[in-house]
Amino acid sequence: MSVVKAGFVVLDCAEPEKLAVFYTELLEGEQTDATANRVEIRGADGTRLAFRRDMNATPPSWPRPENSLQAHLDFVVEDLDEAERRIVGLGGRPVETKEPAGPYEERGYSDPAGHSFTLRRVPATAPKQG
Repeated sequence: MSVVKAGFVVLDCAEPEKLAVFYTELLEGEQTDATANRVEIRGADGTRLAFRRDMNATPPSWPRPENSLQAHLDFVVEDLDEAERRIVGLGGRPVETKEPAGPYEERGYSDPAGHSFTLRRVPATAPKQG
């Protein structure tokens, strides 16, 4: 029997309740637990995130060099434009970066608290019909 029962990526922020709403909507998930200083969610695909209250939390400055990117989230989507509209509608914002080389199309964003994340679209394996 496994000793570890669950794993979470935890994001520090000043307002965990608000950030949990952003990611719950983005991941079409549900809140699974909440305390005064922490909110946990599970996305429809099983992604588990938690948001911990830290009144001194400051977002990274990435992609600016003053503060290195220490961690970020990656989400795989089918339609980058549709996902971007949803992110912006929920209060996130695009982060201007160069298009990466390689087989993937990616776009960078920050959530309402300033944490960075990437949307990645894997090209379809079969040609589109029509």
